[in-house]
Amino acid sequence: MPELHINELSVPCRGILFDKDGTLLDLLATWGSWADLILEGLGSQLALIGNGPGSGTDLAAVLGTVHDASGKVTGYDPAGPLSMATAEETTGILAWQLYAAGVPWNEAVTVVNAVSKEAMKELCRRRTAVAMPGLHAFLEQCAAASLKLGVVTSDNAATTREQLEWLGLSGYFHSVVTRDRVKHGKPSPEMAETACRELGLLPGETVIIGDSNADMQLGKGAGLRLAVGLSPDGAAAHLLDADIVVSGYAQLRLTI
Repeated sequence: MPELHINELSVPCRGILFDKDGTLLDLLATWGSWADLILEGLGSQLALIGNGPGSGTDLAAVLGTVHDASGKVTGYDPAGPLSMATAEETTGILAWQLYAAGVPWNEAVTVVNAVSKEAMKELCRRRTAVAMPGLHAFLEQCAAASLKLGVVTSDNAATTREQLEWLGLSGYFHSVVTRDRVKHGKPSPEMAETACRELGLLPGETVIIGDSNADMQLGKGAGLRLAVGLSPDGAAAHLLDADIVVSGYAQLRLTI
């Protein structure tokens, strides 16, 4: 059985499950751009009803994003909504801002869906997706070792399929479990259980790699062999349930 080497740790495994955003693709490059578009659209809607910038509504806090002096998204809370929320949860968070400003809930949801649709159209037009450093080389190692690979993501199937294609990664994964394919999302173990079943893997021979603690809890709940937290800046406080934390794929190596 192939062995995954992480610093001084060696773990036998036959398969690896990957989170998508922040693990396969650079979350800030893709969803930071999306957040810029969404918050601009939301700000415009609030301004129309007299509750725009300067009125006390702090849009920077809505999705857990960090902004520069011009208002552009430059960072995010790894334990916040941009990193962890599902599409449905994000819609609720954004619609609440309009509802709190006096817009009826059904209208608030309709407006947010329209703003989000335009933001996604622009994201698709730009094909905004950047692979995490060292990812392609590591996936080639996995392929050479005949590991079975899967994706478990809180995103939906259509967006996930597009972004994997943009990155040229689709061929590596033989199971892609999205939020709309399961009854319970992260941190429930259902996604990992589904992926293992589709890949013909036992939990004890499967590793998960992710950038949020929900990924780590997903792995633990499914009984996976190892939960690897990925944190490019080296911070580990938000990865409480990780077995080990790495800053990048350069710390991972496979032998047969």
